[in-house]
Amino acid sequence: MAFLNRLRRFIEGSVLCMSSIAVIGLGAMGRPIAHNLVKAGHDVVVWNRSDAHAEQLVAAGARRAASVAEAMHSPVVFSVLSDDRAVAETFIDSGVLSQIPAGTVHVNVATVSAGLARRVGAAHAESGVGYVAAPVFGRVPVAEAGALNILAAGEDGLIDRVQPFFDVIGSRTWRLGDHPEQANLVKILGNYLIACAIQSLGEAVSLAESAGVDSGQFLELLTSTLFPGVVYAGYGSMIAERRYQPAGFTTVLGRKDLHLTLDAATDHDIPLPIGQLLRAVFDQAIADGHGADDWAVVAEQQRR
Repeated sequence: MAFLNRLRRFIEGSVLCMSSIAVIGLGAMGRPIAHNLVKAGHDVVVWNRSDAHAEQLVAAGARRAASVAEAMHSPVVFSVLSDDRAVAETFIDSGVLSQIPAGTVHVNVATVSAGLARRVGAAHAESGVGYVAAPVFGRVPVAEAGALNILAAGEDGLIDRVQPFFDVIGSRTWRLGDHPEQANLVKILGNYLIACAIQSLGEAVSLAESAGVDSGQFLELLTSTLFPGVVYAGYGSMIAERRYQPAGFTTVLGRKDLHLTLDAATDHDIPLPIGQLLRAVFDQAIADGHGADDWAVVAEQQRR
């Protein structure tokens, strides 16, 4: 009976239109990803817990699914959820994987822990569902421009299958390994280094300001000479202007990713002394009421 059920699901999956793609989760990143796929002419099915964001995509040409299970009857599914708990509740605890056609490919864009990536990958394999981890580098404006850097890990054949969709939403796909958790580890390490840069910028700016140096000119000098690039230039200007709203990435989310990095370091027995310092800085910023501000606001801890 189990074999017959698997065969039935495989046949169902094989007859689905291969240009069809579902996007589950229409938050700040999910909306522009789905919108760009619609603009590219794909048959896009969307699902979100709240109706308002789904309605915006339906107005642009997408179709709305009544449930996650319905959305996952598309041959390719992108999910853009917030954290480990949301991913686990939606795809593991719900039992939804047993209800969808075998041969479906699930692309998880969320930033999750390496441990959860292994758990989710195993659950998909058991259900005959392909799984690719594909967290991204890039803020919302980058997503809107279809210029994300996509960090992909999983079976090469599965990544090949979804690459045409990656080409719509991103400027480059970085293939980082056969195991999905490898992409998630790279993503959280990238965010860890951004947090380190923000902290070091806050320290340098506070010292420069205490000596009467204009922080705006100081940061323009640094980002034009020693430290060019989007991280120092972007966060440096925010710190100099004390501009932390609207938040591109909140302090709460930054602390979440910092903790994921520290957990991974513990798993691999690698000490991260700067990470321990950052944990205290982020915790204090949130305790001071800055959880919804852009995470560059942690620089204010140094100023005080």
